[in-house]
Amino acid sequence: MKFNKASISASYCEVFGSSEEPLVVRSPGRVNIIGEHTDYNDGFVLPAAIDKAMYVAIGKRDDDRILVYATQYAEFFETSLDQVKKIDQHWSVYVLGVVDQLLKGGSVLGGFNLLIDGDIPIGAGLSSSAALECATVFALNSQFAKGLTRAEMAHIAMLAEHEFAGVKCGVMDMFASLFGRHDHVINLDCRSLLYEYIPLNMDGLKMVLLNTDIKHSHSSSEYNTRRQQCEQGVAWVQAHVPQVAALRDVTHEMLCSYVLPKDNTIYRRCKYVIEENNRLLTACVDLKKGNIAELGRKMYASHRGLSNDYEVSCTELDYLVNQVRTNKGVLGARMMGGGFGGCTLNIVREEVLENLLDSITSAYERDMGKPLSYYVVSIENGAELIPDRKLFKI
Repeated sequence: MKFNKASISASYCEVFGSSEEPLVVRSPGRVNIIGEHTDYNDGFVLPAAIDKAMYVAIGKRDDDRILVYATQYAEFFETSLDQVKKIDQHWSVYVLGVVDQLLKGGSVLGGFNLLIDGDIPIGAGLSSSAALECATVFALNSQFAKGLTRAEMAHIAMLAEHEFAGVKCGVMDMFASLFGRHDHVINLDCRSLLYEYIPLNMDGLKMVLLNTDIKHSHSSSEYNTRRQQCEQGVAWVQAHVPQVAALRDVTHEMLCSYVLPKDNTIYRRCKYVIEENNRLLTACVDLKKGNIAELGRKMYASHRGLSNDYEVSCTELDYLVNQVRTNKGVLGARMMGGGFGGCTLNIVREEVLENLLDSITSAYERDMGKPLSYYVVSIENGAELIPDRKLFKI
């Protein structure tokens, strides 16, 4: 389905019986070129917003009710501003978590109707939940003139994910959804939130997501466990080096001295994060030189670390990366997102794309016993009122 302001507005007016045109917000999903599981360790990430997004249409009500309609489920959810609470395992947490954070922060809101639609595949590791949270906070900020900056909105969306969805994620997904820029990646320091836009020249190349069709759930897939393991490694180092605040401050020598003697598993988790931060910083140099081939080699190295040391891959993800590793038309590939399912990210030469997709889809169905879906994506702007397509200024 092609999403635009007219189609979303028409759906909103039909669902809510409204004659007034709503505000419509587009907030995209993201890919992360390299730098996985580094964000909650105060490290570096290299995300970009993509051309798949969540869309919300919002309009004011005359009372204090909140009425939300999710097009994907053809389902309403209703509550009031003084009764906002989470319902475990329900899609409403991504909207209500944002409302809860705004209310806790002292924002005065009125009742509203909100329609949700979008084309981000759920569970594919493209951050559909963060996109919905960002779309919601962007829409509420616009509708009720709260004057929030994009950085403040990213923080609100992250806390909503923590407290209502129960996932102790970092800020990367929300930041990418709000700050994305057409044909650029974002080198983001997750400690300071300082960032740099780096052009991504994809001439003759395509960014392809191969979807394992394995649905991941961060809260049940040991995402939080990995975070706890990293925190334990930091605590052991801090006992000897008090100035260390997070894994981004830890050296490999510190790990060998203070973590490896205590627990080999936690050592490997921490080692991966330190190596991934280093890979990312040198990958930014590669991009500035236009050296996509070297970036691709680092993507393969990233996948090895995620699979062997951080252990967040799965049979299907490893299969897809191994299938393309010897194909000279694929410059780089790795699993992307929280892990245990979702997509691999591949940089593919245009001239081999069709043959690659034909061969790998048939191989995957033969060997894994399930169909393989795929998405060819482009790099787009972050959250915006549509149809406004201008690059925003920070």
